[in-house]
Amino acid sequence: MVQLTPNPSYSLNLRLELPNHPGALAQVTQAIADVGGSFDRISLIESTLKVTQREMVVNAASEDHAEQIVAAVRNLDNIKILSVWDQTFHIHKGGKIALESRIPLEGQGDLAMAYTPGVGRICQAIAQEPKEVYDLTIKGNTVAVVTDGSAVLGLGNLGPEAALPVMEGKALLFKKFGGIDAFPICLATQDTEEIIQAVKAIAPVFGGVNLEDIAAPRCFEIETRLKQELNIPVFHDDQHGTAIVSLAALINALKLVNKQLETVRIVILGAGAAGLAIAALLKKAGATQIWICDRQGILSASRTDLTSSKQAFAVEASGTLADAMRGADVFLGVSGPGAVSPEMVKSMAPRPIVFAMANPVPEIQPELVAGDVAVMATGRSDYPNQINNVLAFPGVFRGALDCRARAITDTMCLEAAKAIASLIPPDALNAEHIIPSVFDSEVANAVAGAVKQAARAEGIAAH
Repeated sequence: MVQLTPNPSYSLNLRLELPNHPGALAQVTQAIADVGGSFDRISLIESTLKVTQREMVVNAASEDHAEQIVAAVRNLDNIKILSVWDQTFHIHKGGKIALESRIPLEGQGDLAMAYTPGVGRICQAIAQEPKEVYDLTIKGNTVAVVTDGSAVLGLGNLGPEAALPVMEGKALLFKKFGGIDAFPICLATQDTEEIIQAVKAIAPVFGGVNLEDIAAPRCFEIETRLKQELNIPVFHDDQHGTAIVSLAALINALKLVNKQLETVRIVILGAGAAGLAIAALLKKAGATQIWICDRQGILSASRTDLTSSKQAFAVEASGTLADAMRGADVFLGVSGPGAVSPEMVKSMAPRPIVFAMANPVPEIQPELVAGDVAVMATGRSDYPNQINNVLAFPGVFRGALDCRARAITDTMCLEAAKAIASLIPPDALNAEHIIPSVFDSEVANAVAGAVKQAARAEGIAAH
C-alpha cells in the first residue's frame, strides 16, 4: 500500500522554543521532512537574543505518522516542545455550530413583539392558515439532519453520540454553501419504525429532512415511508447525493474518452445504499450495462442470497470483481480500501475511467495506476477530481425549499447532476478537472435552479 499523502485531517500544531542562531529552524524542518511531514505554515511568535518561539502547522498521513513527527522533533538537541495539539480535535471543541438570534432584543418593545404577548398573534395566524408557518417561522429554511449512527462514514455502527460530529459538519456545510439552517438529530434507536415515527413527530419544525449514515437495507424503507407519509422533501444523502455527483463527474469523464453512457459497461463495487442509488440514477440517465458487485461477487440472477433491492439490478453474468472488471469501460467504487488491484484496472477496456470513492483510503490509490487510466477520481480532497456530496445536497435542498417542493424526485436528481457537469466549460475540461471545486460559488445556485425547474415541471412545487 502506497503511503497516504499528508493532509489537514491529521494536522499538528507544534509550538517550539529554538536557540536563536542560524540553522536551528532548518534543523527542525529537516527532521520533520525526513519522516515525511508536510508543512502548512511556520510563524514566529517571539524572539529574544537567546531563543525564538515558533508555531508550526504540520500535516501528517495518520495518527501514527503524527506521533513519528513529534518524536523526531523531541529527539533534537536544544529544541524544546512547548505544546503540541491535534488541530482537527481542536476545531471540534464545543461543537462546530451554534444558534444565534436573527433579530435584536434590546428593550421591552422588542421582547413584547418577539415573545409574549405579541407572539400570540403569530400563533393565531398560523393556526388559521397553516401555510403561514413557512413565512413566519424557521421552517421555510430549516433542514433536519437525521441519523441513527448505524453507518457513520466508513467507520460502521458507532451509535448516535459518535455520529454527532458528522451531523454537525453536515449542518455547517448546509449553512456555508446553501444558506440553509440545518440541525443535527441523532436518534437513540435503530428500530426502523421508531425512526420513522420520531422523524414524523419533529417534522412540523423543518422544511426538509436529510437522512444520513443509516445502514442499508433499513435506510431504504425509512426513506420510502417518510416520502409517503410526509409532505416535505426527504433526501438520503448517502444514496442520492453520492449518485448525483458521481453521475455529474461521469458525464464529463465520458466526453474526454469519447464514449457514450448508453453503450459503456459500468462496474460498481458496493451494493449498499450508495452503490444501488448510483446504479438507479445512471439507469435513469441512459446507462444500459451496469454490473454491481458485493463481497460475494457480481449480483447475478443465479444467486439466491440477494435482497429485493439487489435483485432489481441482477444480471445474467456471474463471477468475481476481477471477472466483472475485465473489459469494463468504467469502474465506480463505493466500498472499502484496497479492494481493487492494478491488474484489475489493466484488464479494463482501453481508456478506462476509474472512480475509487472509498474514504479515506480508496479502493485503489491513484499512484498505482497513473499510467493505466484515462480519468481517475477519488473521494479525497488531496487528489484531483474529488467526488464530494457537498456539490449536491446544499443546492438540492436550496431549490426544494425555495419552491416548497413536496418531495425530491429522481428527475430532480438527474437535473442536478447535469447542472453540476455543465459548470465545467469545454475549454477547461481535462483529465484532472471533470468536476467543479466544492468552493465554486456557482454550484449551489446552478443546482438549485435546476431542481426548482424540474420540480415545477413535475407539478410538485407549491410556488
